[in-house]
Formats: sequence, C-alpha cells, structure tokens
Amino acid sequence: MLPSQIEAAELLKEAEQCNPGPWGRHSLVTAQCAEKIALACHDMDSEKAYILGLLHDIGRKFGVRHLGHVYDGWKYMLRLGYDEAARICLTHSFCEGTLECYIGKFDITEAETKELRQALAQTTFDDYDRLIQLCDALAAAEGVVDMEDRMNDVRRRYGSYPQSKWDKNMELKHYFEKKAGKDIYEIVRSQLP
Repeated sequence: MLPSQIEAAELLKEAEQCNPGPWGRHSLVTAQCAEKIALACHDMDSEKAYILGLLHDIGRKFGVRHLGHVYDGWKYMLRLGYDEAARICLTHSFCEGTLECYIGKFDITEAETKELRQALAQTTFDDYDRLIQLCDALAAAEGVVDMEDRMNDVRRRYGSYPQSKWDKNMELKHYFEKKAGKDIYEIVRSQLP
C-alpha cells in the first residue's frame, strides 16, 4: 500500500520540518527522475515511482543518521501501513542486496542490524527497487547530476566506494536505458509531458 501523491508530499514536508537539510530536495529530485524514467518504460506506474522517490529517505525525519535512516524509514512506513514505501526505504541503499555494500556508519543496534539483514535477505528486488536505487545515484539537492560525479563525491566524503557497487549502479543505468530505449540523462533532464 502507498499514500497518495499529496499525502506523500505532506509526509516529506513534515519530515523536513523535523530535520531540515538538503535531503528533502534530494528526495524531490529522486521522485522527479523516477517519474520520468517510469513514463519512458511504459510498463511501470509513474505515479507510484514518484511517490516511492519522495519517500525513500523519509527516515531522515528522525535525525542525522547513516544506516539508521534506512531502519527508521522502513519502520516508520510500516507503522503507517505503507508497506510498498517501507520496502523502498529498506532497499534503496543496497543495490547489491546486502548490508555489507552500505557506505557510511553502522549507527544502529545489533538487534536492528539483524532485523535489517533478515528483511533484505527475504526481499527479491523488483524494478521499483532498482529504479529508486538508480535515481538515488542521479539526484542531488541541486538537481540531476552525473552518476560518476556523485559516486566520486561519496568516495571523497567517506574515503571509499566499492568497485562492485560502482559497477552495479552502472548496470542499473544500462538496464533502464535498454528498458526505456533512451539515454538516462536525456530522460531525466527532459520536461514532463
């Protein structure tokens, strides 16, 4: 289940008031990219893609956390009954499907880590999981950015960026280019119809 687009925008607005920062604008850019790519793919729901993009980082509502934002967002959306949004909160940071690919601090308890690991292991990624993972790598607060520039920025900030994760992000880009029949940057930089 998902909130409506209006409800999702309200949830994001409220979350930004709790923890202001560039993550809110990043979430909006992610949503816009997801909507455009879903429209180009023809077998995806662009409204659903937009809503998932808006809510993927909603766990940031609860403060400045790293892996904690994944856990917090996942649990928050589950409490509200939005299982599809909860799933995206869970999967958006793990294009390789495991906690080990996370770049950043593991700022959750052992019990929370076990819970996340188990939930990820039980999840088979679909095109919406993959789409938000891709769009998360395309979106910055200031707008669409080159994925390689964004990954290099993460490498500078955190001291590393695993080659396997880099390769997986590029694989996602190529997957959606093939699915849409267009260059990803052409799609995300276009105006919506």
